[in-house]
Amino acid sequence: MRRAATVLLSSVLAAGGMAAVAPPAAATAEIAPRDLTITVTGLGPEKRTCRIDADLYVPAGVSRNRPAPALLTTNGFGGTKDDQADFAQGFGEHGYVTLAYTGLGFVDGDTCPITLDDVEHDGAAASQLLRFLGGDPSIAAIDDTTGERVRIDQVVREDARTKVRHDPQVGMIGGSYGGQIQFAAAGFENAARTNRLDAIVPQITWNDLSYSLAPENSSLPGGTVRNGSARASGTGVFKYQWAALFTALGAANGVQDLRALADPAQFTAFFTAASQTRNCANFEPQVCTALAEVATLGYPSRRSVEYLRSNSVTSYMRNVRVPTLLGQGQADTLFNLQESVATYSALKRQGTPVSLMWQSWGHSSSAPQPGELDERHPARSLQGAAALAWFDHYVRDRGPRPPQGFAYYRDWVHRATGSIAKAYAVAPSYPVGTERTFHLSSTGAGGGALVASPRQVAAGTSGYTSTAPIGPNYTETSFLDQTGPVTDPGPTAIRFSTPPLAQPLDVVGSPRLTVQLTAPAVALSQRAGPGGQLVAYAKVYDVGPDGAVELPRRLISPVRITDVTRPVTIELPGIVHRFEKGHSLAVVLAGGDLAYRGATFPQQVQLTTGPGRVQRLTVPVVSR
Repeated sequence: MRRAATVLLSSVLAAGGMAAVAPPAAATAEIAPRDLTITVTGLGPEKRTCRIDADLYVPAGVSRNRPAPALLTTNGFGGTKDDQADFAQGFGEHGYVTLAYTGLGFVDGDTCPITLDDVEHDGAAASQLLRFLGGDPSIAAIDDTTGERVRIDQVVREDARTKVRHDPQVGMIGGSYGGQIQFAAAGFENAARTNRLDAIVPQITWNDLSYSLAPENSSLPGGTVRNGSARASGTGVFKYQWAALFTALGAANGVQDLRALADPAQFTAFFTAASQTRNCANFEPQVCTALAEVATLGYPSRRSVEYLRSNSVTSYMRNVRVPTLLGQGQADTLFNLQESVATYSALKRQGTPVSLMWQSWGHSSSAPQPGELDERHPARSLQGAAALAWFDHYVRDRGPRPPQGFAYYRDWVHRATGSIAKAYAVAPSYPVGTERTFHLSSTGAGGGALVASPRQVAAGTSGYTSTAPIGPNYTETSFLDQTGPVTDPGPTAIRFSTPPLAQPLDVVGSPRLTVQLTAPAVALSQRAGPGGQLVAYAKVYDVGPDGAVELPRRLISPVRITDVTRPVTIELPGIVHRFEKGHSLAVVLAGGDLAYRGATFPQQVQLTTGPGRVQRLTVPVVSR
């Protein structure tokens, strides 16, 4: 395994032109973008017409007689085309024409609503922009400065080879909302049998938006996202703080409104009023319907879940056949690593060329490490160089085929070496390592120990109580606060810990917790549906010798258990974390969390260990 990883890393370095071996490029003049308004038509069942605000970046020396490949890129949620200027300038220096545009529904002077990156609106619009890059004269584009009609003739065409009209050499890049749109564009193009899109590089995006906003980690297909989907069969636990942020941004009110909406009472009032007045803050009405349901019922209806899921790549994965370089953030409590595993596994299974990188940064901490990603000078950074290699091969038809594998950032290696290249480990595929099993052993009401053998398990009962629909346990405040101490006040959680570790333990991937819980009152109320089912929050702590608690990347795993009378397996969040020598690994079950909307009524839960009880934690461990 170690030799294979070394060979793969060497291939990445050679193919990508890493910062450590690439000298700084000579200074070049900035590309002056051409400000365009592009009209796209016939979107969705309503046959909407929308005007898109876009900037066209054409590198010096590129012309009709010397055409170049192209990239299409758009903003993250709440952003604009301006956010993509560094990508456009950086890839422009490598000869790519770039069209950066503001996504449907954001600040662009157009009245079309936000449609959550769906295929029939957002995907259809992106498809028309691909045609525009392919020189299609039917796509109306106006230069905002001169008022002239614009037609592209500077991009390499593939019509003769593909037999598809207006087919440019083109890839897409972008993150978050600008990542999912790449799947929507690829899905639309494949369904239309045109397949103009040649390669995509989606960053920090979702597999199933219903899982992202209302995660449920105890009823995943086959028990794990490694089966290719985060599409849980049960009803999830609503991530109301992140939803409040999305809505504040969608309403163009910005982050300043999030702190008000983070108050549960304000949240309920806002979305109830929005639903009643049909004023949906620039969203499609289904969005506010779902949020109002959570405000009143405490959970989304199946109809709302299906709506969110339909705006997700999990619903049309079979139509995504374009080579995909996935990047997902370890520091991301919005779209966690499990979402990337689901997408990666599904694409790999169906034969789509795919590679997966778990980077240091994400929605919860957006600054890459030095040398990790430089959008303005991509060849000088690890991720930028990998994207260049991906596009050069699959879009430009130059260079070697990039390796398809799995790479992940290790913060402890970076701290020790200062080298971004050494900080990334690589493997032929995900998952990596071997599984190590611990058994829960109760020593009192608050929890107990994690032991290596069933023979070491002490019989006993531990218990906890949820006290409110939101909190009092604290892990984070969306991306606004990742520094406050993690807390589980009073009898609101149980914890099981290993003895101090005799040597470091490196965990890469998602642990799994299998437990049999006892909650007699819930066993009766669960028959009424999601509102009466047990809500719990599972998490893994790193406990230092002084008792200090670290929750790796602030990630937790909410569950709404359909049948509390049966054993349940909970997939915990994917992490890349070293538990140092002398530290303890702990698993926690809590009854509440301040970032989520949990059970409406208090729930008392017990966990009993001993003969006939399977209570275990399985951890994916990588050898050093």
